[in-house]
Amino acid sequence: MTWYSLALIALLAAPYLVAFTSGGGDWEFSGFLVGVEDGNSYIAKMRRAAEGEWLFRSPYSTAPQAGVLAFLPYVLLGKLAAGVGMHLQLVSLFHLARLLLIAVEVLAVYRFAALFFEPERWRRWVTVMATLGGGLGWVLILAGRGNWLGSLPLDFHSPETFGFLALLSLPHLVLARALLLFGLGDHIRAGEQGRRSWRAGLWLALLALVHPLSAVAAAAVLAAHLGWVLTVSAIRRTGSDVRLVAQAALRSALPMSPLLLYYVWAFSTDPYLKGWTVQNRILAPHPIHYLLAYGLLVLPAVAGGMSLMRQPNPFRWLLVSWSLALPLLAYAPTSLQRRLPEGLWVALAVLAAIGLRDYARLTPKGRWSAAVAVLALSLPTTLMLWLGSVQLAARPRQPAFVPAAMVEAFAWIDASLPAGSVVAASFEASNALPAWSEVFVVVGHGPESVGLEAILPRLNALLTGDLSTGDRSAFLAEQGIDAILLDPGQAVLPVWSVDQTGGATQLYDERGYVVLGIQR
Repeated sequence: MTWYSLALIALLAAPYLVAFTSGGGDWEFSGFLVGVEDGNSYIAKMRRAAEGEWLFRSPYSTAPQAGVLAFLPYVLLGKLAAGVGMHLQLVSLFHLARLLLIAVEVLAVYRFAALFFEPERWRRWVTVMATLGGGLGWVLILAGRGNWLGSLPLDFHSPETFGFLALLSLPHLVLARALLLFGLGDHIRAGEQGRRSWRAGLWLALLALVHPLSAVAAAAVLAAHLGWVLTVSAIRRTGSDVRLVAQAALRSALPMSPLLLYYVWAFSTDPYLKGWTVQNRILAPHPIHYLLAYGLLVLPAVAGGMSLMRQPNPFRWLLVSWSLALPLLAYAPTSLQRRLPEGLWVALAVLAAIGLRDYARLTPKGRWSAAVAVLALSLPTTLMLWLGSVQLAARPRQPAFVPAAMVEAFAWIDASLPAGSVVAASFEASNALPAWSEVFVVVGHGPESVGLEAILPRLNALLTGDLSTGDRSAFLAEQGIDAILLDPGQAVLPVWSVDQTGGATQLYDERGYVVLGIQR
C-alpha cells in the first residue's frame, strides 16, 4: 500500500498547496480549510508550547487555570519551532505531521484488515473504504436537504464517524485512529498469542496520551467485547471463552487506566476544565443520520457479522460487539456523544468485506464487482469535500484567510506587548490572535472560552462603546485586560477617540486597525 499512501498524501496536500499560493497581497492563509476555529486553537497550543509551556492552558480564557497534560501531539510539535516566522513554522509542522501520519493510518488499517483476510485485494478494499469512503450524505446534499433533521450529514462534518475529514484536517485524530487500530488489533491477536494483549495495552496507553476520549472509546469497545462474549458463551455454554477474553481485556486496558483516572480527576476538580466540559457539546444527531451514514454497508456488514460469529475464535467477535454497541456509544449520557463511535467505520468496512466475500449467491468475480460498486457509491461525499476545499483555497476570504492588515496588527501585538498580556478583540479576531501572538484573549473559542455566553455580550458592548463608564471599568478590571484591538469601523467610536480615551492610550493605528493600551 506504499503507492496508495503516497497518492493519498498528494491528494490531501493539494488543497493546502493551492491555499498557500493563493495568499499574499491583502490576505494571509490561516492554515486551515476545515474547522478554522479549532485549527487556530491548535496552532495557539503549539505556540504556547514553543514558548516553553508543557501543560495545556488555554489562551482563550482569562479564568484561572492550573494546567493539564493534554494535546500532547501539539505540545511536542510546538517544541520544534523557534525564531522568526513562528506562525508559518507552526502551520507547516502541523500539516507535515498530518501528511506523515496519513501513511501511519493506512498501515494501521491495512494491518487490521489483514487479521481477517488473506487475499490482498480485500485488505486493499477495506483500506480504501476506511480512508476515502463515506456514507450516503451526498444524496441529501444533492436533494437540497443539507440540514435535514437539524444536522448536516455525518460524512460532511464528523471526522470520527468516517475517516476522510480527519485525514484532511486533524493530525491528532489520524494518529489516534492508528493507535486505536494497533491496540485493538493486538488485542485480537491475543487469542493466539496471549502476550499480545500487553502490547495492546501499550498502544492504548499511548492513545490515552494522544487523545484521551479515543482511549475511553477503546475501553468501551473492550467492555462491549467482553459482554458480548459473555452473552454468547452463556448461550453456547463455553465459559473458557469468557476467561480468556477477560484476561486479555484486563491486560489491554490496565496500562491506560492510570491516565484515564488522571483525566477524570482533572476534569472533575479543576474549575476551568469543568466549565470547558459543560460548553464542549458534541451531540449525536438523529439516529436516522447514522442509518444514512452507514446504510451502504449495513446489509453486507450483517452478513459478515453472521459469518464471523460462526468462527470459533471469540477475539474476532470484537467487530460484531463493536458494531452492536453503536447506539450505546453514540447516545451515551455525555456531552461528547459523537466522539465515542471513533473507528467504528473501520470495523464496519471489515465486516462488509467479509459479507461480500462470502456471499454464496454470487461468483467470486460477481462478489468483487459488488464490492467495487459499493466502494464507488461511498466516494461522492469525498469528492465533494475535496473539490470544495480546492475551491475555498483558490478564493481568499475569511475565515480560511485572514486580512493582511489584521496579521500586521497581530505581529505588532506579539512584538510590542509583554508575553501573557490579555487583549480584548472581536470574537473572530480573538480566535486567530493567539495563533499569531503570545497573548490571552477574553473569548475566542466556543468550548475553551469558559463563560462565553455571559462574557461575549459584554465584550461586544465594550468594543462598540455601549458600556457605561462604570461597567467598562469593571469589565476591564474583571478580565485583567491590558489592551484592546479594534477592527476597522470600531476605531472611530467616540468612547475611544483621541480626545476622550476613557482610560486608554492609542498604541497602534495602521490600515484601520487600532490597538489601545489600558491605563491602570
